[in-house]
This record gives sequence, C-alpha cells and structure tokens, in this order.
Amino acid sequence: MNEVSTIGLDIAKSVFQVHGIDDEGNVVFRKRLSRKKVLDFFSELPPCLVGIEACPSAHHWSRELSRLGHTVGMMPAAYVSAYVKRNKNDANDAEAICEAVARPTMRFVPVKTREHQAALMLHRSRQLFVKQRTMLSNAIRSCLAEFGIVAPTGRIGLIRLLDAVEEPDNLDVPPAARICLMSLAEQYRNTDREVLRLEKAIHAWHRSNALSRRLEEVPGIGPIVATALVGSIPDATVFGSGRSMAAWIGLVPRQNSSGGKERLGGITKQGNRHLRTLLVTGAMAVIRHHQRNGFAKRPWLADLVERKPTKVAAVALANRIARMAWVIMARGERYRDPLQLAVGA
Repeated sequence: MNEVSTIGLDIAKSVFQVHGIDDEGNVVFRKRLSRKKVLDFFSELPPCLVGIEACPSAHHWSRELSRLGHTVGMMPAAYVSAYVKRNKNDANDAEAICEAVARPTMRFVPVKTREHQAALMLHRSRQLFVKQRTMLSNAIRSCLAEFGIVAPTGRIGLIRLLDAVEEPDNLDVPPAARICLMSLAEQYRNTDREVLRLEKAIHAWHRSNALSRRLEEVPGIGPIVATALVGSIPDATVFGSGRSMAAWIGLVPRQNSSGGKERLGGITKQGNRHLRTLLVTGAMAVIRHHQRNGFAKRPWLADLVERKPTKVAAVALANRIARMAWVIMARGERYRDPLQLAVGA
C-alpha cells in the first residue's frame, strides 16, 4: 500500500470521517473515528496535507494537527460543496474535502489563535446581548403602547418608560401587566450591565494589542472595530490588496457581467457580516461628525455626500476605511492624515 499524502477530514461533534489518498490519487483508507481517537490516529501518520471545512471547532483541530507536523488547509464549506458527488454523507464529504484541498486555486481560511478566538468570543457575546437588549426595549415599548403610554424614540425615551415602570403608583395599567413590565425592565437593566461589562473587556484587550491600537488611529475605527478586525483577520497578508479584503468583508459591488458588458449592483453582502456592520456604522459616525462640524478637512467626503445618498456614501467610506486598515495590518504602517501630508508637502 502506498503512503498517504493527502487527507480529507470531515469533523463533527463525536464521529469523524477521514479519507486518505496517495500521491497518485489512489485511495489509501476510508475510516470513521471517534473524537478521542483522532489525534492518536494522526500522530501515527507521516506529515500530510489535511483538508478541513471551516466550521465550528475547525480552528481547534487545525491547531492540534499542525502541532503534529501536518499541513492543514481550512476551506469555506461553500467551496467544498462543488466537489461532493451524488448524495451527501460523511464519507462523500470527506472525499470532497480531500479533493478540494489539493486544488491549486483553492482559497484557504487562516487558522486563528486561541487569543484571536477569545477576542471574537467577546464580540459575539456582546452582539448577542445587544440584540436581546433591543428585543426587550421593543417589548417594553409595545406593551406600554397598548395602554396609551408612549415615549420618544431613542435611549432617553426608553429610560423614561423604565422609570415609569419602576414607580407603580404613577403607571395606570392593570396589576397583571405591571408584573410583566417589571420583569421586562429588570431583564433589560441586567442585559445592559452585561453589555457594559463585555465592552470593558474588549477595551482592555484593545489596550493590550499594539495592532489594535494602531488601527484606532483611523477615523471611523474605534476600539470595538479595531479589535473585531484583529480578531477576524489574524494574517492580513493572505489578501493581495485592500480591495480583496474589502471584497471579503462584502463592501464591493455585486457583478452580473457578461459579453464584455459590466453590470455592477449594490454591495454583495457576502463575507463577514459583523465586520461590515461595524465598518458602516463607523463610517456613518464620521459623516455625521463632519455634517455637524464642516467638511474642511475632508473635501472629497463632502463631494461624495453631495453626490450620493448618505447611506451609500457611508458604504463607500467603509470600503475606503477597510482598505486603509489592510495597509496598516499587512504592511505594519501607521495611519497618516491626508491633510497633514498635504500641508507637509
């Protein structure tokens, strides 16, 4: 039997499927492994190219297999599905992964470190609590609106409603409704405290990371956006240019071109939704700041806002911010204000 050179590993919670081939493409083995036997199995093999789909726990297994001397190629699941033959099952998935990882044009996902994953966990947890907080605030508003009690939109209006809920004598609602409102208000305040606690942890991580601090110098990037960029993109050099990173985030136009005719639409909304949301929000903050204080320092932004709707201009600015972030992350440079450069010249 020839020596195995390429392996496709289909990971799961308990049962793993492996598919190994030699240099000539001949099948060497097809096996099912329990979770506790995976590392023992790979420790007995010579260094191989191992393909894994980018899915939950994929970064953990990639790090473990790399420690054993194997070369790990982690691929988006959408790129692997094209190689599945006929029916979908674990054996066919492992075979498709084995074939896909050897393709010369395949795009791979960089393996994140434990520290990068921890930073992203802070962001995902905060995002979950923010979503729950929004749901609770909407529930409080809708419940009180049923009894004709409304408040202005925004956080100040919600605080007024929360204060009213906590003073039962001033709230003209049935006792049963008052019990529900007090429970919702208490849950809202607890969730708000959790959001603040996670934001403090994110800021602490930001202060401990030099790259994150450099990214904060870019207008539109604060500690939240900077830590999200560092945690999501452990190695920016995998992108050939800033446009490639912006495309991965989903900030470039969708193409529907054919026959030499280019047709560009709205942004693709592919890639990293969390990063895209943060960057567009940061771009909106920059635009709002200059609308209040003037565009003297950013004349090109004034022209952009004049020609395009505000939200469209924010997406274009977010694309520009993402490209600047790539230069800082990939080349180790610092942000240089264009106005200061022009004055220095």
